[in-house]
Amino acid sequence: MKDLEVVSEGGDFASNLNRASLEVLAACQLEPSLAAAPIGARFQFERLGYFCVDPDSRPGALVFNRTVTLRDTWAKIEKKLG
Repeated sequence: MKDLEVVSEGGDFASNLNRASLEVLAACQLEPSLAAAPIGARFQFERLGYFCVDPDSRPGALVFNRTVTLRDTWAKIEKKLG
């Protein structure tokens, strides 16, 4: 694991981040009750992982950050059988 604080001269921690880690999904459908979710609230989205409400969220434009992914046990089983 790489220490994000160790950077080259003149750089910052952002240069160590995985550029492919940002994935923006638009036009997603959510449970209507999530519209009233407070900043920082955490939820499990079925079969995807755990997410928290981002401070950039606003009415009609919710932003969720994935904090933990879920293991896909069934995919591993299918791969072994396939």
